[in-house]
Order: sequence, then structure tokens, then C-alpha cells
Amino acid sequence: MPDYKQIKTQLHAHCLARAAQSIQTARAALEAAQEAGNSETRSSAGDKYETGRAMMQAEQERHKAQLLKAIELKNRLAQIRPDHSSETAGPGSLVITNHGKFYLSAGLGKVKLEGAVYFAVSPESPLGHALKGRKKGEQFIFQGRNYAVGEIA
Repeated sequence: MPDYKQIKTQLHAHCLARAAQSIQTARAALEAAQEAGNSETRSSAGDKYETGRAMMQAEQERHKAQLLKAIELKNRLAQIRPDHSSETAGPGSLVITNHGKFYLSAGLGKVKLEGAVYFAVSPESPLGHALKGRKKGEQFIFQGRNYAVGEIA
């Protein structure tokens, strides 16, 4: 049987790294948009340039929202203790089912580790809600598919 505690630690580190990368990307995009907006403002005068400035402002706001979302994701991940285990699935649990291996953490999708595929899913997602509170041996139906919980780490 695989060492699920070690796998959870690796999955958690992977999720944190992806969140950090998202923060870095959003910061760089925001800085680039601000620089572009500043140079546009300096070189433009008159009403015909107001549309361009408004578009730059909207782009900056979009990048700010992405940055805040990435920071929130990292903060949520920081609250998860991958070394904690429980008999009941909850945030930080690795839930092994007949339809996949799910790490209840953040909605980051497919993660490949040591030749196996895992899915990082948010506990707030529909599947996360279906998995939360489950115990080993339980069965449930999600979107018409019958799931059986084989292991919780």
C-alpha cells in the first residue's frame, strides 16, 4: 500500500507551489498593466484616449482580482495540515475512491505524482461537498456515478 501520508505532503507542497506561481504571475501582469497604463497616460491627451485609459484600468482591475484570488488560495492552503489524518474526509484529506484519488484542498485539478494521477479539489466544490464527511467503506452517488470510498488518509 502506498504511503499516503507522504503523498499528501507532496500534494500539499505541489498545491502551494502552484498558488505561489499564480501569485507571481498575477503580480507580474499587474505591474505590466500599470506600467502600460502610466506610459499611455503620459503620452495621451484628449477625449479620444479616454477609452484606452478605461480599458487599461479594467485590465488592472482584472489582474488585481486574480492576485487577490491567488493570495486567498494560498492562505486557504496554509490552513491545511497535510500531516493530520482522520477517519472522516475533510479539508486536507486524501480520499481514494473507485473513480479517482482526490485531495480535498483547492480546485487545482489534475496532479501527477510518482506515476499516479490525483485531483486537487476544493472542499466547497460539488464533488468536495459529496466527499466531505465520508468514511472508509461508504458509498454515494455523485452525478449519476456510484462512488465507493476505499481509503481516507
